[in-house]
Amino acid sequence: MKKFYLLALLCITLVACSDNYPKVESSMPYKVVNGTIVLEEPARQPGQESMLNYACEPMQTVRVGLIGAGGRGRGNMGVLMQIEGVEITAVCDLYQDHVDKAQKQIKDAGRPAAREYVGAEAYKQLCEADDIDLVYICTGWQMHAPIAVYALDHGKHAAIEVPAATSIKECWELVDASERNRRHCMILENCCYDKFELLALNMKQKGLLGEVFHGEGAYIHNLDPFWAGYTDSWRLDFNVKHSGDNYPTHGLGPVCQSMDINRGDKMTKLVAMSTKAMNSAEVAMRYNNNKEIAEGDQVVTLISTENGHEILIQHNVYGARPYNRLFMIAGTKGMANKYPFEWFAVDSKQAPGVAELEKYNPEMLISGMSESSIEAFNYLKQTYEHPVWTEHEQRALEVGGHGGMDYILNSRMIYCLRNGLPLDINVYDAAQWSCPVELSALSINTGFMPVQVPDFTRSDWNKTQGITFAHK
Repeated sequence: MKKFYLLALLCITLVACSDNYPKVESSMPYKVVNGTIVLEEPARQPGQESMLNYACEPMQTVRVGLIGAGGRGRGNMGVLMQIEGVEITAVCDLYQDHVDKAQKQIKDAGRPAAREYVGAEAYKQLCEADDIDLVYICTGWQMHAPIAVYALDHGKHAAIEVPAATSIKECWELVDASERNRRHCMILENCCYDKFELLALNMKQKGLLGEVFHGEGAYIHNLDPFWAGYTDSWRLDFNVKHSGDNYPTHGLGPVCQSMDINRGDKMTKLVAMSTKAMNSAEVAMRYNNNKEIAEGDQVVTLISTENGHEILIQHNVYGARPYNRLFMIAGTKGMANKYPFEWFAVDSKQAPGVAELEKYNPEMLISGMSESSIEAFNYLKQTYEHPVWTEHEQRALEVGGHGGMDYILNSRMIYCLRNGLPLDINVYDAAQWSCPVELSALSINTGFMPVQVPDFTRSDWNKTQGITFAHK
């Protein structure tokens, strides 16, 4: 009988680890264990240290080198120049005319001209310069991680537009470069600083929503008016070659913060599905003359967590649908929802001051459903406004940038660098929020197999409890 059980166990193991599954390309070696794709996770090398709660030495002036002076880069630069303690030292781009536009913007702001770098390899010279503290990367996605790693290896802090990486290999390269050089690597996820997302986070941290067990996020945005504006068509080129959710961080970042990912919880598995290419195929043909495209119109990804919670994210940049980040978090005592309109559902006993405002339903508040609930809704927004918005709102609305999100993101980053404080968003967030780019494609390309999500903190995910916004 004992031999029978041993033989049965051996057969189960052979089946679980067999080669009878679709083989797909991946940036890291992987195996299939019990029906789940498990990618290799490199160990932390000698001399590397965790970057959790890392703070650099304070700097009076943050000297910035901008790489990528297209529309997004110049937009961010314009915001940076409105923040005290920032100097635009250098500007780099593939094309001289982009640099010229940036220089005019700098001149119009009454600032000294920046040093110029132009060409495909020019970013290396900028990163090697000894008068730059922060390399600010706004290129196409394909170059985000390579430039950031080069900057980190040359002693610079790195700020990277979204997504920070396009593969799991690149995610690990960012983590390792940040750890071995002891330099910040922050993903510039502005949606984490949206007024409503921060309001919901504050409500959660104050206990109003209970234990948040489900979150939803998305990037649903018809990009038809914008495809022709991407330099050398870099964005559509990437989508032509890559299935999966190629732009997950706008929806995922704020949900991860509210669900304590990397700060008390971690992602465990991911499963993704995609529709066939319909509108995406038409776009690829119309703008790039590509007869085929890897990315389907709609991608849906479901993620489980160690604490038994779940996250749902969606991606669609082709359909005739209104802009939607889908932000919603649901807890044991309430929920917050941003799209298509803002509303809360909370146990009125959890919120002092709400019960007396809520007339039609003493147990549950659904904001926007009645005159009394609108009053209660406004009460909640005022009572639980996040301190970051309270501090920065007036200036944020003056400067602008996606409704003030860009200003608050950059202000927080510069404030922490100047005061030697931990950044709000670290390299592990950059890797975690970007990793679905490849993981979702792996799942889709293997017939919707589950994929184990790497732990980029290397088992440190439970050493910090919840996100904090450091202040001096």
